[in-house]
Amino acid sequence: MLVLQAVVSYRSIPRILQLLEAMTPCSLPWIPHFTSVINWTMRLGLGLLKRVNTIKEPWAAIIDHSIDIGTKKALVVLRVKLNTLDKNKQAIQLKDCECIGLHVSETVNGETISAALNPIFEQSGYPDIIIKDCDRTLNKGVTLWSQGQNIIVPIVEDIGHVTASSLKAQFEKTDDYKAFTSLTAQGAKKLRQTQLAFLTPPKLRTKGRFQSIGNLGKWADLMLDKIGFSGPVQKESPIEKLRLAFPGLFSIKGFIREFSTIAKMTSNIMAVLKNKGLNQTNYDFCYQQITTLPETSKVRVRLVTWLDQHLAIQKKFSSFSLLVSSDIIESLFGNFKHIIERSPQADMNRTTLLIPALCGVLDETSIVNSFNKASHQNIKEWEGENIPYTMRRRRQAFLCSAKNR
Repeated sequence: MLVLQAVVSYRSIPRILQLLEAMTPCSLPWIPHFTSVINWTMRLGLGLLKRVNTIKEPWAAIIDHSIDIGTKKALVVLRVKLNTLDKNKQAIQLKDCECIGLHVSETVNGETISAALNPIFEQSGYPDIIIKDCDRTLNKGVTLWSQGQNIIVPIVEDIGHVTASSLKAQFEKTDDYKAFTSLTAQGAKKLRQTQLAFLTPPKLRTKGRFQSIGNLGKWADLMLDKIGFSGPVQKESPIEKLRLAFPGLFSIKGFIREFSTIAKMTSNIMAVLKNKGLNQTNYDFCYQQITTLPETSKVRVRLVTWLDQHLAIQKKFSSFSLLVSSDIIESLFGNFKHIIERSPQADMNRTTLLIPALCGVLDETSIVNSFNKASHQNIKEWEGENIPYTMRRRRQAFLCSAKNR
């Protein structure tokens, strides 16, 4: 629990327990070695996977694969009951999820994803709805699996990725957008390592930049309010320094206002849909927001199309508000990477079994039952089947062969 909930390193556990024993009334019969803690954590994750079974309540499968860690990716499938949003009145959290599938692969394509989904859904039962992002590989994999089972499971496209792709389609190739991002990037370099570094614009990610670009729009809107006026200012003042760092910002004022308005609107829409789901009431709110845009707007066209398609899914397949976000699986990957970053070997290895243990609500009973389902030998077997090699093993093998020459 210190690893999973307090997020401390494995090597810290014995020291923490020694401190508790020395400085508190807590009396411990023995202090485990950190490698024992690693094995317990792996056993817990594997045991949770082995305990997956079918449930009677309707549920959604959230599917995604991680970014490359070393040379491999992990395909993860989460199960969330469809009534979760209506029950909790807020966005789903990791405690609301159950990891029902974990597959590590070096080659990721439609065929490998389809093959991985077969045993996962054979164990858990078929989902009522599948939620995923707009990744083409996932699209193909889910489609192939559905065709292979000869069943139709409605597919929900993650609202965050749909919104990002619509913003990208509308703005990415325009001259004003290129000038705007170039200007902010150059200005950020001038502000770093200065007293005005706290005003540095939000950094855009190389991948998925349009998923976080709303923050840049808000920043630019605020900057216009501060420096976007004509007339002289006091020499060496913060306003003058900002104008020098971002020359030409005022000249694209019209674009920035338009961009910021659309970014704020899409952020409001996503906030409603991610926290409350899609139903008729939320559809009406979002539709009213979107139709304030011109009819030729690509953001308007794409989001209205998405709303119409997914409201039809909600009415046909679910009596509850429809889950439309896969953000929770991104949070799961973030928690996992935060833990494994403490490892000297940044490679996908058996620590992937941490992922199931980061979901759901863990208590003493569930932990003991999971331990009973998985032994240390089971971990070795799982690793042999799913992680046939790691970077460390390859390095050791190469160095050993070099010494023997």
